[in-house]
Amino acid sequence: MPSQNPFGLRLADIQDAKREILRYLEPSPLIRNAWLSELLGCELYLKLENMQPIGSFKIRGAIYKISKLTAEERKRGVIAASAGNHAQGVAWAARRLGVRALIVMPKGAPLVKIQNTQALGAEIVLAGENYDEAFSHAQMVAQTSKMVMIPAFADQYVIAGQGTVALELLDQLPDLEVICASIGGGGLMSGIALAIRELHPQTMLIGCQASGATAMLQSIRRGEALTLDSVHTFADGIAVRKVNPNMLELLSHRLDLTLEADDEDIAAAILSLMEKAKVIAEGAGALPLAVLEKIRDRIQGKKVVVVVSGGNIDVNLLSRIIDRGLIRAQRRLRINVLLHDKPGSLARLTELIANQGANVLQAIHDRSEPSTRIDQTDVALTLETRGPEHSQSLIEALRQHVLPLDVDR
Repeated sequence: MPSQNPFGLRLADIQDAKREILRYLEPSPLIRNAWLSELLGCELYLKLENMQPIGSFKIRGAIYKISKLTAEERKRGVIAASAGNHAQGVAWAARRLGVRALIVMPKGAPLVKIQNTQALGAEIVLAGENYDEAFSHAQMVAQTSKMVMIPAFADQYVIAGQGTVALELLDQLPDLEVICASIGGGGLMSGIALAIRELHPQTMLIGCQASGATAMLQSIRRGEALTLDSVHTFADGIAVRKVNPNMLELLSHRLDLTLEADDEDIAAAILSLMEKAKVIAEGAGALPLAVLEKIRDRIQGKKVVVVVSGGNIDVNLLSRIIDRGLIRAQRRLRINVLLHDKPGSLARLTELIANQGANVLQAIHDRSEPSTRIDQTDVALTLETRGPEHSQSLIEALRQHVLPLDVDR
């Protein structure tokens, strides 16, 4: 087993965390999904951490960390910095253990996560434009207030708590062969890796990040802790700019593979989980599914676990993701059509679309568009189709019967 272990964590610590956490939580479900298994050519299982009381695995590390505080530390209260899920985990655990909690969140944190954290009884302070700036502010407040800082990932008890995911997986699927999970700061993946490398070392471990926030992946590949100038991803739970050297040391020799996916692929994975598994996942939770397409040949026939790490996604963002995903899958078309401006033209257009078996979701009829002639009118249509072949046949039919049209793909 690799010797790199700056926190001195042992398997016994993760096992102790499991016993403590079981006082408060049931193991999260592990389900096999037939649709996704067939799609990827493997036995695909979903570890549903989005089903936790706060909708995220973060509750594990928070419970174990706060349970280890002394009575004097509990009196001083706890403080944490988080984009959302760690905040809710600390708030939930603090309320259960009777401890005051103050959470510092970035100014752009999703509204649903702010509201949920407040509902759990924590005080909220919005500071900084990203996680790292919020963390710096939380450290300053902790120094002046004497509250106990609850790190999001770089802490032995937090890591041990997250590592209980691996122990549950081995109970639920003893012959698992691949585990794929997201890396933000590294707490979840390092906890899983510490346990798996001790108990089931033959398991392939895949860590993944969003293409717009690859600090840990780049650090692992270059062998040094890096700080990115900026991060750009809607997967806010893993939008970490600065790599902690200790977390890098934990992960760099324990992962078999590191992969990334862009926001478009992550959005498509969110849609796939909704349609094929009836599972709501946030960006970080869907990312592992998004990267598996890249390594289909390496996971053929294997028992693969995707850790759906969280499901706290803003409904407005989810609506946009669904729309984008349907457009990408060519199940939704946006087209602009020029018609002769005379009675019945629009009716004939919609009849043609209906005859092709497509559905009109939206139609904007504009006679005042400056680029059209006086005897023409512009119609912007959003259409629902069955998929790429249906969309293409619809486009061909429209081109035969209307003036030039523009297709937004």
